[in-house]
Amino acid sequence: MEWIVIAAIVAFIVWRMKPAKGVKTISTTDLRGMLTDKSKQFVDVRTPGEYKGRNISQFQNIPLDQLPAKLNKLDPSKETIVLCQSGMRSSRAAGILKKAGFTNVVNVRGGMSQWQ
Repeated sequence: MEWIVIAAIVAFIVWRMKPAKGVKTISTTDLRGMLTDKSKQFVDVRTPGEYKGRNISQFQNIPLDQLPAKLNKLDPSKETIVLCQSGMRSSRAAGILKKAGFTNVVNVRGGMSQWQ
C-alpha cells in the first residue's frame, strides 16, 4: 500500500511538470544564447520577492497569479520565454499563454534553480 501512495505522488508530480501541448522546453544553457534576441519576450512568473532577490535582467516580472489579468502587456505574436524557480509555475504559465492564443511559448526547464 505504501508503494502505491509513493507511485501516485511521483506520477502526480511528473504530470504537473509536463509542459502544455505545443510548448517547447529549453535548458538554462539554451536560454543564455537567447537573451540578446530582441524579437523574444521574457517573462518571470515568480513572486516579486523572489524576483527582487535574484533575477535575469531581460525578464519582466509578471507573477503567475497575475498573468491572466496582465496578458495585454505581452505580444502574442512574439516568442515568449517563461521562467520560474523550478519550472513548475512556468509550465502552468505556458499553458495559460497557449490558451490565450500565444503561438510560440517556451518553458525554461529547471528555472532559476538551474541558472548559474
